[in-house]
Amino acid sequence: MLSREDFVFTIGYDGPTAVVDSQAKQRYGTCSTRELAEQGFFRAAYASAVYAKDQEAVQLVVDSYNTIAGTSYTLDSPLDRLFGVFPVEVNRSIVL
Repeated sequence: MLSREDFVFTIGYDGPTAVVDSQAKQRYGTCSTRELAEQGFFRAAYASAVYAKDQEAVQLVVDSYNTIAGTSYTLDSPLDRLFGVFPVEVNRSIVL
């Protein structure tokens, strides 16, 4: 299982290995889901909420996104597709 920081800042996969953005991880890795959303990092905030399996955090991200983007997404919307975040079981990461 990947660490929270690796999962949140994964930018893709190379087979069974997650490719992680090292600069973003280093700079924002300690930010909470709320802090990431407040700074406009909606994909990372959503990934953080998914990693924590926290529906309240997912709602917070959706509400923040809707406010900024002028959209009306709900928890029933295809949020995984919107943010490009899917829970995947990967045990290794490459930090670039």
